[in-house]
Amino acid sequence: MPLQSDAELLQAFRVPETRESAYTQLIRKYQERLYWHIRRLVVGHDDANDVLQNVLIRVWKGLDGFRSDSQLFTWLYRIATNECLTFLEQQKRRLSISLDQEGSAHLADRVRADQHFDADKAEWKLQLAIQELPEKQRLVFTLRYYDEMPYGEMSQVLETSEGALKASYHHAVKKVEDFLLNH
Repeated sequence: MPLQSDAELLQAFRVPETRESAYTQLIRKYQERLYWHIRRLVVGHDDANDVLQNVLIRVWKGLDGFRSDSQLFTWLYRIATNECLTFLEQQKRRLSISLDQEGSAHLADRVRADQHFDADKAEWKLQLAIQELPEKQRLVFTLRYYDEMPYGEMSQVLETSEGALKASYHHAVKKVEDFLLNH
């Protein structure tokens, strides 16, 4: 059965005989994009895989209840984003630090510790700059910069007004630019 539209996959998912096949196709269609969204937020590959597995479980359990009020991918992003925030909050509690203060330094240290890290490469400098952002700005920056998500869709994913998202993105861009110019 070849890849189908989201509507066809949802319809096939609701039929017991084609449920698993439809889910597998859905995952094939979106898994890589979800992985990279998660990876940019939690930084580490192993952590991103763990969070992605939690996302996939939540998708399996919740897909029957998906009402198509939003696009399927928006719903998947919301689940992935919430799982990332839950993971980061658990890390913060485990480390007993504030993610907006020492926590961002912890994430930046994890970027530096990555075996592929090269401080001279622009992408790594950008990753370090992003990890210095407060959690909300980091999330908004990632969705807009990497995923090119429109503010309207982002508003649905994060359940925040477009105006607040635009302001967060503007502040994040300024902080990233300042970081890149000064490091």
